[in-house]
Amino acid sequence: MAFTLYTLIQTAILCTNAIAVLHEERFLSKIGWGVDQGVGGFGDDPGVKAQILNLIRSVRTIMRVPLIMVNSACIVLLLLFG
Repeated sequence: MAFTLYTLIQTAILCTNAIAVLHEERFLSKIGWGVDQGVGGFGDDPGVKAQILNLIRSVRTIMRVPLIMVNSACIVLLLLFG
């Protein structure tokens, strides 16, 4: 197995898929990363945990439709070229 650009792209797609399928109520709240965990006060700098939660929410919101298209393209490429 060669280390190619396609492998890097496929790895990024798989990681994005993993972030996109995380469910806040079923998984994240059980480990203490629920909806109410990332709330800070006004003027406070958000911590690392709050920033990660914002990233997860943003990926789930913005990347739904593009992930469907990119996953479909990857499947077609894998079927055509092995």
